[in-house]
Amino acid sequence: MNPDALAEALLSVVAPLAEARRPGSSEGLTAADFVFERPKNRDHGDWASNAAMKLAKRVGANPREFAAEIAAALAETPGVASVEVAGPGFINIRLDAAAAGALARRIVEAGEAFGRNDSQAGNSINLEFVSANPTGPMHIGHTRWAALGDAIARLLLASGAELVREFYINDAGAQMQRFGRSVLASAKGEPTPEDGYPGAYIDDLAQRVLGARPDLLELSPDEQEQVALDLGYELQMADLKQSLEKFNVHFDVYFSERLLHATPADGGPSLVDQAVDRLRAQGHVFDQDDAVWVRTTDFGDDKDRVIRRSNGEYTYFAADAAYYLNKGDRGFAHKIYLLGADHHGYVHRLKALAGAAGDDPEKDIEVLIGQLVSVNGARLSKRAGNIIELDDLRDWLGTDALRYSLARYPADSPLTLDPEILQKRTNDNPVFYVQYAHARTHNVARNAADSGVTRDAFAPELLDHETESALLGALQEFPRVVAFAAELREPHRVARYLEELASLYHRWYDNCRVTPLGDEAVTDLHRTRLWLNDATGQVLRNGLDLLGVSAPERM
Repeated sequence: MNPDALAEALLSVVAPLAEARRPGSSEGLTAADFVFERPKNRDHGDWASNAAMKLAKRVGANPREFAAEIAAALAETPGVASVEVAGPGFINIRLDAAAAGALARRIVEAGEAFGRNDSQAGNSINLEFVSANPTGPMHIGHTRWAALGDAIARLLLASGAELVREFYINDAGAQMQRFGRSVLASAKGEPTPEDGYPGAYIDDLAQRVLGARPDLLELSPDEQEQVALDLGYELQMADLKQSLEKFNVHFDVYFSERLLHATPADGGPSLVDQAVDRLRAQGHVFDQDDAVWVRTTDFGDDKDRVIRRSNGEYTYFAADAAYYLNKGDRGFAHKIYLLGADHHGYVHRLKALAGAAGDDPEKDIEVLIGQLVSVNGARLSKRAGNIIELDDLRDWLGTDALRYSLARYPADSPLTLDPEILQKRTNDNPVFYVQYAHARTHNVARNAADSGVTRDAFAPELLDHETESALLGALQEFPRVVAFAAELREPHRVARYLEELASLYHRWYDNCRVTPLGDEAVTDLHRTRLWLNDATGQVLRNGLDLLGVSAPERM
């Protein structure tokens, strides 16, 4: 019996009791009004409800007395073993073994779908994260935002949202010109320009550009600079995408900032020009000192923002405005930005921008700020010189260890990773601990097959060992953990859940055998326990997938 079925049973009990005490008091009550929680102490049962306390005033009853009436009636429900009243009116419910154990079969039959829910159904979301400058390799900061952003995306998709993962390419402006000049200087064998980008990766790009265009140095100076910029940019973006793919991070859209400034083929206004006109039409643009401003203070910003300078040049805020409006034009009602620790100042301005665009700053936009991450003993990149590269970290620690560890902590907490722990194949390493539990479920299944234990019988009433009750209770929680983690944008809740589930599984493994000992006959208990074993493996696998981490079958 799952929480939804239990809620329906509780409604069928509460409604007549409420009517008996106060006619009309049950009007409007639905199963959705009843929320169940797992008691922290499993001795208190499988589920707990505060329904009596919540409804006591409505029906004119003492909460504990009303709880006692509910408990007596609910105890007669098929699948419910006992109901007790605790404290001021909590209702603690214990399911019988058959009702609780039926979950194992449901999980196995649901497979990859178990844990998926519709809590985010109807939400159209654009999730922007990483958005690294295309002038250098991916670094350690991008690594954290990549792991977190992708895990948040997986959670939202698993919870029914329509979502696009988007990477904003900051490929307009002076930084790109400096990048192109740096590549060209290296191709010519000249020193890096004073305002350019140093590093061996520039030398590597220059050699690849020369390989693609052997005639580069025969072109005119202007052509040389443009070809070095265009080819260097193309190659660097390919490297960025490859780094992300190897890290198991996938983007649906790579959006170029250049598109915002581009003049359409018909000669009409650019998206940035259109953004200024649209914000002016909303009544939030004003002219002062020959510049164009947006009155963002109307929406909580600490100061109004210049969108076009007195010299006619647009500011970065203009591109931000055009990009935000473009996301809405593409049908995204909700926009989530995952930004680095050095972007705190963007929170108010982006929310103010949403308000100026006619959206609800508290509803239509989220700006999540991630804190810094460091790795003990990590070396600076030999190619880039002043950063720790994603590729180097991945080669050193592995994708699984990095992704799990980065998703295991809230985004807003500074984080230092210990490579000594991450490389251990012991229970001290959280990702190993969870992956080992999954591998153990497969080992148990292989041994069961060798011993003739199959899933051709299922008797859930036999799953009455205390470790089985605890394990089933944790498995039941998975869909709610997924939905809650999606709602809060907190993948670490899934990681911590998986560690608890792994602990309960290991405890069950130590106490309950799936394969018979010696000459013992195979019984329905063995067969039913195989269902529970496989159900646990499925949930561990589903949870790891939400974090972008593999689930090995052997370790």
